[in-house]
Amino acid sequence: MDAQARIKQIQERQTPFYYYDMELLRRTLQQAGEAAGRYGYRIHYAVKANYDPRVVEAVREAGMGMDCVSGNEVRMAIESGFSAADVVFAGVGKSDREIEYSLQQGIFAFNCESLHELQVIHQIASRMGKKARVALRINPDVDPKTHRHISTGKADNKFGISYTEVDQAIATLSELSSLEIVGLHFHIGSQIRDLQVFEQLCTRVNTIKTWFAQQGVVLRHLNMGGGLGINYDDPQAELIPDFARYFEIFHQHLAVEEGQTVHFELGRSLVAQCGELITRVLYNKTTALGGKIVIVDTGMTDLIRPALYGAKHKIENLTSTEGSETYTIGGPVCESSDIFAREIELPVTSRGDLLTMRSAGAYGAAMASRYNMRDLPGAVYSDQL
Repeated sequence: MDAQARIKQIQERQTPFYYYDMELLRRTLQQAGEAAGRYGYRIHYAVKANYDPRVVEAVREAGMGMDCVSGNEVRMAIESGFSAADVVFAGVGKSDREIEYSLQQGIFAFNCESLHELQVIHQIASRMGKKARVALRINPDVDPKTHRHISTGKADNKFGISYTEVDQAIATLSELSSLEIVGLHFHIGSQIRDLQVFEQLCTRVNTIKTWFAQQGVVLRHLNMGGGLGINYDDPQAELIPDFARYFEIFHQHLAVEEGQTVHFELGRSLVAQCGELITRVLYNKTTALGGKIVIVDTGMTDLIRPALYGAKHKIENLTSTEGSETYTIGGPVCESSDIFAREIELPVTSRGDLLTMRSAGAYGAAMASRYNMRDLPGAVYSDQL
């Protein structure tokens, strides 16, 4: 379908909605899988990025596993046809009920984030007569050079077991007979565009895993997390991230022992570029200072990233090409932070025009809320137009 035909089809839909390019999604998943497969690496999709049923179905068809951070995500993965053996469960605050369900299902591993969590999982597994497979999430104190709200591997972050506690972790393990330590887990942050950061991570991991080996801990698996960023500024120039270079870095710099498997937890890089948020212009207004504001029918309830992180999504007018004006794009929510962009250039934009917010396939619909009792945004798929 050409661009004009697509726009005509979209115009007939009630806005706002997320539009998913399913062909791009499948190509992205294929390229990621092929790049990882060159080295025998295993990808678990970070479902927190987007749990739309069609997206999850495409991930399953691509043969990937699932990285979950809540009990409901684990349940969704199992009920969507993923093998429990391909499911990992991370997150700093797993509840007893979530742990019990995951043990019953026999998931691949819990990524444990504190010494206390190790003790709790041991107690629950003992009561249930189960052996829990766990990977120790170590906080390696590596600066991901990204936004502070999505940095997870620095010394002061809440995630992972501190590298200063690894001695205590080893001492603890000998007392926890209902745990089976299967590996180490690392994740230092999200939207990482400086690939040298991953080289630094590999160097740090090499040191940490060598120390564990010297203590006699057998590590069958290394989980390197995810974090690969995308091009938000010019999505069309980089619709699919450079997975080949990403995995090549780990192949070159990560020391893998014979028999060890290496796992990754990619989310944003797999799904962000395939999704757009389509919205319709409601009103034009001018401030007392002369600023031109466009009010659209989507808000921070549908895409919270700009309000939460100051994130920028490329905005395009799908139905106007004439002239040029500078606009601030705002939504209908009763918050001053409900602004998607300030002082951006667009064609002359009027009531009824359709705008698209690009690169919204990750952490868009998944973070939507019903604040102001707004309806949740719908979903439209390219292969169903």
